[in-house]
Amino acid sequence: MTIGLFCLLIVLFVMPPPSIGAERIWDKDLKRYLTDQEMNMAEVYLREEDGIKIMLPKSERVRKDTIKLNPEKKTLIEERIGWKFPEESFEVYIGETGTQIDGYAVVQNTIGKHKPMTYMVGVDTKGFVSDIELLVFREARGSEVRQKRFNAQYEGKSVLDPVRINKDIINISGATMSVRSMSAGIKRVLVLVDEFYLKPAGIGSDTMAEKKESGFFSSIFGN
Repeated sequence: MTIGLFCLLIVLFVMPPPSIGAERIWDKDLKRYLTDQEMNMAEVYLREEDGIKIMLPKSERVRKDTIKLNPEKKTLIEERIGWKFPEESFEVYIGETGTQIDGYAVVQNTIGKHKPMTYMVGVDTKGFVSDIELLVFREARGSEVRQKRFNAQYEGKSVLDPVRINKDIINISGATMSVRSMSAGIKRVLVLVDEFYLKPAGIGSDTMAEKKESGFFSSIFGN
């Protein structure tokens, strides 16, 4: 009996059949359908309310705002981040102390390998990532993205950065889809905050680009 035939018999007779009407997903790396347990797993690492406390620890109050994208704005966001998405609205937590805004926090759900992963992205008032926290992970592999030694590399990123694997983000072997998913969602958050909060306040990406260019020429000419 060949190895291939033996593996096929295991899939057909040893693995339990999926529930009637259940979604079946083929994993090309495992070369089999995922089990019900793998399909329904959801590891909760942090509640949303606890994530907010981490993202906005010094704020006197936190209010929730809703970003609603019209077709034109949605197209603009998609062009800026380089990929299309189905969502048309996003909830943003805004931390405030007195009359000052302390920062922003946005929950993201982006597809990892098979299922969405849920994480929170913090952005400061200048448009830089302040923190990342994984809330819920629903895959069998790739949860290493929750480790601070990995996601700390996103801190300080802005809309002017690629935020992409092999560009400015170091990948995790065996968790490529999770890293790609998180990177895409973080880039989207940065662009959303830029378009809806920073640009209207005159401190968005246009100003950041001007400062960066000014600093570049100053370093060349010694001014």
